[in-house]
Amino acid sequence: MNIQTLKMDVVTLNVFLQREFPQWNSETGSQVTDVTADGVICRLPFNDNQLRPGGTVSGPTMMGLADSAMYAAVLSRIGPVALAVTTNLNINFMRKPEPRATVATCRILKLGKRLAIGDVSIVSEGDTDLVAHATVTYSIPPQG
Repeated sequence: MNIQTLKMDVVTLNVFLQREFPQWNSETGSQVTDVTADGVICRLPFNDNQLRPGGTVSGPTMMGLADSAMYAAVLSRIGPVALAVTTNLNINFMRKPEPRATVATCRILKLGKRLAIGDVSIVSEGDTDLVAHATVTYSIPPQG
């Protein structure tokens, strides 16, 4: 499958995610903000519940954002397949994120019939310095 082939746009991704995972937007305010040539961009609004001691956005918050961004990127290429699942997520925390919204830019590196591999760069909104970088692998269930 060609990475350039789009099956879902921003609107259909957000509608699908809200329907299948109501916590995606209603609890976190997360949303897909763009579908790019090679992935997606997702935004997670800031919430005090995301903070850990020291006033920094927690690691689990950023891991969840990285995983969600990769899931949205995969769906944008394969369509609404709810049972695509994470098989691996490796994240490096690079610097202290500011207590504000975080933005994840996901780029699909490989999209096969059974596996998708991508990388996710996370920044504090309004900044260009990485706060975290993740590599994520998704398993794609057989279709058809």
